[in-house]
Amino acid sequence: MKSNAVDVLHKASSQNGYEGRGCGLGIGDMMKALRRCLILLAVYFASTLVIVTPAAAQVSVPAVDLQCLSPNPSGAVDVPVYPGATLTGFANCRVTNPNTYAERIQIQVSADGLVVAAPGTISLGPNAESEFQTTVRADQRMTMSGRNLIVTATVVEANGVPPPNIAESQVQMIINILQFSRLQVEATEPFLQLSPKTDHNFEFKVYNQGNWADKFKVGVTDTSRDKLEDKGFQISIPLVSVEIDGMAAPMKVRVMVRTPKNQGWTDEYHTLEFEAISEFSCRYETTGCNSMAQMVTIYVRGVYLPGFELIPSLAMLGMAAAVIARRGMDDDDDDDEAEWRESAPGL
Repeated sequence: MKSNAVDVLHKASSQNGYEGRGCGLGIGDMMKALRRCLILLAVYFASTLVIVTPAAAQVSVPAVDLQCLSPNPSGAVDVPVYPGATLTGFANCRVTNPNTYAERIQIQVSADGLVVAAPGTISLGPNAESEFQTTVRADQRMTMSGRNLIVTATVVEANGVPPPNIAESQVQMIINILQFSRLQVEATEPFLQLSPKTDHNFEFKVYNQGNWADKFKVGVTDTSRDKLEDKGFQISIPLVSVEIDGMAAPMKVRVMVRTPKNQGWTDEYHTLEFEAISEFSCRYETTGCNSMAQMVTIYVRGVYLPGFELIPSLAMLGMAAAVIARRGMDDDDDDDEAEWRESAPGL
C-alpha cells in the first residue's frame, strides 16, 4: 500500500506537469500533492484496522474460571472426627463464565475416598457467575491424616451444543482429618486391704482412645497426695509421663505406696486418686486439658491383741461383768430377807 501511495504521488506530479522540472515546482502545488498522499495513507491504515478487529473477535471460544477458598485461616479444609463432631468440612467455590456464550458447566469433586457433596451441573449466561459449596464427610474416629480435594469445572455445552474446545478449570486443596484427644484410666485393684507399714504397687492402665499418638502426664493428684502423706503414707511414681499410639494397647503405670507405720487401734479408710492428662489437648484443643482420674480405696487395719479383736472382746467382758454384778446383788437381797424372817417368826 505504501508503494501504491508513492505511485499515486508520482502520477499526480506527472499529470500536473511537474515531473522533471526540479526546483521549478511551485510550493502550492507540492503542498496539494503531499496532502493528497497523506489522505490516501490515512484511508489505508483505517481499512487495516477495520479488517483486523473482526478477526480478533472471532478467536473467542468457550471458557470457564473456578476458584475455591476454605473458611479456615490455614487454607485447608479441616474435618473434625471426634465422637459427637459434625464429621464434615467444606470449601466455598465460585465458577465464572468469562465470555458471551450461554454455558452449561459440569462440577466434579474427588476427595481421596471421602464422601463428597457438590452440584452436578451449573448453567451460566454470558459473563455470569455462581457460588456453591463443596462438602466432604469423614468417618468417626478416622485416623489423623492429610488428603487431596480436587474440584473441576468443565464446559459441556456452549449455546446448546458441545464446545469446539476443551474448556475446564481445576482447584486442588488439602483436607485435614483433625487429631483429637480421648483417654481412659482403669485401676486393676480398686479396693485393697493392707496392714500398717506394708509396701504395695498399685497398677493403673492408661488407654489412648484418640486418633493419633499422644503423650500423657500421669501421677497422683496433689490433693490426694497431701492427704495421704499427712496420714503417714509414702508414695513413689517411677513414670511421670507416657506416650501411647492411638487406639493401641494400654500402658501400665505403677504407683508405689507404703502404709503408715503407726496406724493405732482403729481401722481407717484412705483414698488414692490417680490422674492422666493429655498433653495434646492442653496445647491445641480450645476446650482445655482433657484428663481422667481413677480412685482406689485403701483399707488399713488397726493393731489388735494377739488371738482376738479388741473392741468385740471388750464388749463381751463388759457384758460378763454386768451379769456377775447382777447376780451378786440378787444373792444379797435373798440373805437380807432370810434374816428378817428369822427375827419375826410369827409373821
